[in-house]
Amino acid sequence: MNHRPRKRFGQNFLHDPAIIDRIVAAIQPRPGDRLVEIGPGQGAITLPLLQAAGRLVVIELDRDLILPLQARCRAAGELTIHNTDALRFDFCQLATGGPLQVVGNLPYNISTPLLFHLLAQGDCIREMFFMLQKEVVERMAAAPGGGSYGRLSVMLQYRCRVTPLFGIGPGAFNPPPRVESAFVHLAPHPAPPVTVDDEQVFSELVRRAFAQRRKTLRNTLREMMSAEEISSAGIDPTRRAETLSLEQFAGLANRVAAAR
Repeated sequence: MNHRPRKRFGQNFLHDPAIIDRIVAAIQPRPGDRLVEIGPGQGAITLPLLQAAGRLVVIELDRDLILPLQARCRAAGELTIHNTDALRFDFCQLATGGPLQVVGNLPYNISTPLLFHLLAQGDCIREMFFMLQKEVVERMAAAPGGGSYGRLSVMLQYRCRVTPLFGIGPGAFNPPPRVESAFVHLAPHPAPPVTVDDEQVFSELVRRAFAQRRKTLRNTLREMMSAEEISSAGIDPTRRAETLSLEQFAGLANRVAAAR
């Protein structure tokens, strides 16, 4: 495919056969699976996924890739292409026959908002497999107490089990990105691991807590709860957000929701 990667779309096309094989082996596509690929690009994993599953839906923003992708996959199975922005796409419309498996090499410049967009539709998704910047995967899977732990860690771990699978070097892509990549598996929890009474309050509290990482909870949460209310939850208000567990965030959010 004679296509020049476009920086505005965050295009880095996968081409390493060994990495492609590892990715397909991790996904384990089977006939009947409701597979959706975000950003198929030049079809590096599109073709083997389609050959194994027999059908595949892809979301591709760059219209110049559509015809070459159709030509490459014409004999492999039933390929449905949506030429649109994944950030605005309603994934649940594809789940009428069952929950989805969503896969893709996510553009690094939109990976975090796209993950939150998918989380909002988590009831329609069975599992997700993504290539992402290694630093983002580390943040997704981080435990409390480290510099990688943040809002993304808390919100993803509330919704999903996060399992980093393997690293991917820059040379596996064209053009090579300036960062290391990683492949990660996300499995939505059948039920959240903690009880949250009001998810909107929970999301807002976590966002505020991490908005200014160097400040204490007393300062970051002062518009939602007082230092005394934080203390009554058994948490020192002079602590920083990165030291709190998922359970502790849920406990604070539930106190705010009860007070409202």
